Amino acid sequence: MAISEIFGLFLALFVGVSLGLLGSGGSILSMPILVYVLQIEPVIATAYSLFVVGCTALVGGVQKAKQKLVDFHKVILFGIPTVLAVFATRFFMMPNIPNIIYFTSSISILKSVLVLLVFAIVMIFASFKMIRPIPTDDVNSSADNNYFKIIMSALLIGAIAGFVGAGGGFLIIPALLFLTNTPMKIAVGTSLFIVAIQSLLGFLGDYNSFILINWPLLLKFTLCAIVGLFIGNRISLHIAPNKLKVYFGYFILCMGIYIIIKEVVAA
Repeated sequence: MAISEIFGLFLALFVGVSLGLLGSGGSILSMPILVYVLQIEPVIATAYSLFVVGCTALVGGVQKAKQKLVDFHKVILFGIPTVLAVFATRFFMMPNIPNIIYFTSSISILKSVLVLLVFAIVMIFASFKMIRPIPTDDVNSSADNNYFKIIMSALLIGAIAGFVGAGGGFLIIPALLFLTNTPMKIAVGTSLFIVAIQSLLGFLGDYNSFILINWPLLLKFTLCAIVGLFIGNRISLHIAPNKLKVYFGYFILCMGIYIIIKEVVAA
């Protein structure tokens, strides 16, 4: 086993730790690890990320369900449009984007570069959400349960998640809080279930990538992430997640800026 693979599998633990501690952030860590440490082509890495985050979030979601911290009505309400958007993005949109989007003698924009740039922008947006934490009041009384807003938000989140290979927990949790009047603890558990379903079905929609996947590596990476999830759950009993979320926000802000600079210079 190569040193880079051992290091990548070690870092996979932190993907699970993030989900265990914060209920989000798994894909924000998994994509850079897959691309820059394990040297997986970015478009294929989005499929890896969906599988890893989907399996890990499913384990976390089952744990939350046992604690009665999952609202299955909202899993269905929010999850169906999100899943449809993720599946449509992976099955219809991604295969039809050309590998070379723009090319001149001085600059070239590849599909893989576009995916990483959009992912970096999503990282930066997510970092602001984490640096300025969402209020953790039990209920957001201003929520109006506007079903049109809920469905449109879910479709948008699903499209973004499908394109960049993200679970989208950092987008789903605020939407549940502010659009469906969901308490914070329930929002985290519900989000994990939605992330699991949309990520795994999105992965199935990307069947064209299956022959290109290194399955032994993917399964080992996923197993390490699940181990990290249990570690994160244990740590969360002793450390306030909100403080960690702020530090994690600054970390992914720096990572997002780094990816943009690296890919723009390379282009």
